[in-house]
Amino acid sequence: MSLKNALRAVTALTLITATSAFADTITIATVNNGDMIRMQGLADDFTKKTGHEVEWVTLEENVLRQRVTQDVAAKGGQFDIMTIGMYETPIWAANEWLVSLADLPASYDADDILPAMRAGLSHDGTLYAAPFYGESSMIMYRTDLMEKAGLTMPDAPTWSDVEAAAKAMTDKDNEIYGVCLRGKAGWGENMAFITTVANSFGARWFDENWKPQLDTPEWKAAVTFYNDLLNNYGPPGASTNGFNENLALFQQGKCGMWIDATVAASFVTNPNDSTVADSVGFALAPNKEGVDKRANWLWAWALAIPAGTQKEAAAKQFIEWATSKEYIELVASKEGWANVPPGARTSLYQNPEYQKVPFAAMTLESINAANPDSPTVQPVHIQYVAIPEWAGIGTAAGQEFSAMVAGQQTVEEALSKAQANTAEEMEAAGY
Repeated sequence: MSLKNALRAVTALTLITATSAFADTITIATVNNGDMIRMQGLADDFTKKTGHEVEWVTLEENVLRQRVTQDVAAKGGQFDIMTIGMYETPIWAANEWLVSLADLPASYDADDILPAMRAGLSHDGTLYAAPFYGESSMIMYRTDLMEKAGLTMPDAPTWSDVEAAAKAMTDKDNEIYGVCLRGKAGWGENMAFITTVANSFGARWFDENWKPQLDTPEWKAAVTFYNDLLNNYGPPGASTNGFNENLALFQQGKCGMWIDATVAASFVTNPNDSTVADSVGFALAPNKEGVDKRANWLWAWALAIPAGTQKEAAAKQFIEWATSKEYIELVASKEGWANVPPGARTSLYQNPEYQKVPFAAMTLESINAANPDSPTVQPVHIQYVAIPEWAGIGTAAGQEFSAMVAGQQTVEEALSKAQANTAEEMEAAGY
């Protein structure tokens, strides 16, 4: 062996030994969505580069929110990284429950994060969670069924367009349902969708004095429309369907339309998973005639570090890896540009290869169309209310509306109970 090669071998051994000596095992709590499952499959790349091992706790959306909220509030230390969103981040950061990400290296290029995502994941101008992917909501629909029905979906449809298409595409004898919508109870499940429907009808959760508004005509009109749409043209058991359940139905060819997160576009167009991959079109979330607001939301599933972790340095390395431009390129190299995590970085939408993806432009247009500061005609927040009490209030209301969809109570009863519970909770909280 030459002296040069011997020195290289010694250097390599030294680096491996140093990496092993400082290697950690970090525990990450995450949601059981497709992009997160894909991230787990690629985590060997992170371990190879850093020496750190990763243990995963993968949970259904409602369970994840409950577990991480309990742990971070109690400083339980179960997790080194948590998957959270735009609702939790600024509230938890204000409580000093999260570690600042302001010191990520310049090479990470935090300025490349889409402005709407960065703003929603910051507190007092400081980033506290990094977006793994960002989303709005839009319509995904079967182009073959629309053609068969003799209809054309506008790029910017109204709720009347949606209702007409749902009616025309429904064929219950063959298990094809005109529309699939979230019915599963939860502030981030059915209430994420129902609140945007209400916004598009001109409704809002609270007035400027924090008085609940669920007893207004706008709320009744919105919830009645939603309930009728699901009962007339939706699948059986809609009251228990969330994102993953509706995704499976759409991929199986049982939904004419699905109004949900833009991130689903890569899953419904993936021929390895979707039986209708070559017959999917996209349109903006609907508005109601005469109301210039659409039923779209703004959200990011993001990675954050709970304060008090003993493995902060390793956790930051993981976040830097998983939310980087290089990670996007890694996914593209293995599974194609259509399957990279969307909605987080400006540079992705400037990439000529990604611009060829059929849903890329509509996803960005939907994200840009979402205005959290003005989603309805009156002052309001978007699909969630940015106060600590919202999680409990939204989940309680979601249970009432899920029971409504299941036929266990009327629209009026569900709204009355949600209004009463919200008023009680807000009064108890001192609003």
